[in-house]
Amino acid sequence: MRLLLVFVLWTCAAAAAAQAAPRSEFQARCEDTIGESLLVLTGSQSGYRIDNSLGFRSLTVMKGRTRPGQVVLGLTRTESRVSINVGGRLLTDPGSGYECIAPHIEVRLTYPPIVVYISREFRPGSCAYEEVLAHEMRHLNTYLDHLPRAEARVRAALAQRFENKPLYARIGQAQSLLQREIDRGWMPYIKSEMAKVEALQADIDSPQEYARLGKVCGGEVQSLIRPARRSKST
Repeated sequence: MRLLLVFVLWTCAAAAAAQAAPRSEFQARCEDTIGESLLVLTGSQSGYRIDNSLGFRSLTVMKGRTRPGQVVLGLTRTESRVSINVGGRLLTDPGSGYECIAPHIEVRLTYPPIVVYISREFRPGSCAYEEVLAHEMRHLNTYLDHLPRAEARVRAALAQRFENKPLYARIGQAQSLLQREIDRGWMPYIKSEMAKVEALQADIDSPQEYARLGKVCGGEVQSLIRPARRSKST
């Protein structure tokens, strides 16, 4: 939030004067007639699908960074997206050289359809398949649970900064300064809030959990993967 604090300075003389003295005529016009700031924040999900078309080797490559010797039996993939539209009603005061803006900010947080991959080595309905699927459902639910929590945190932070607070700047600068604050401060902040889910996902994929999956169903997982590993080495 350090960048955001810097941008508070651009409310400058008019806002500072309001704390030290009665409102000027221009401040009164801004605060009483320009209208309220509008914050619209929505979070949406597009469901999920299960894909059984890829083998564990492909899934291991798809996952990217793995521990030595780690085999990826299932993988849940999505991509968080953030879009922000910025506008607002302006009021100018040629006498002072200042203008004010009531920000209208629309933020949309979305997940495209989440894909849950289960290695094709496992027959749907088998014990091993169901165990891997249950593991991936933990990943899926973590994504789904995180979105409304991130939405609530972002909404509160935006409200604290913008709700019912006209912003002041030199004439011709309010829109660009508001956009700069969004681009340099709020967009990185919101993306970081969305990305916090990845630490939760990493906790699910603990060495202990991978070891457990390797032993479930009477060793069914290892019995299916071991022949495929041998065929690769021959």
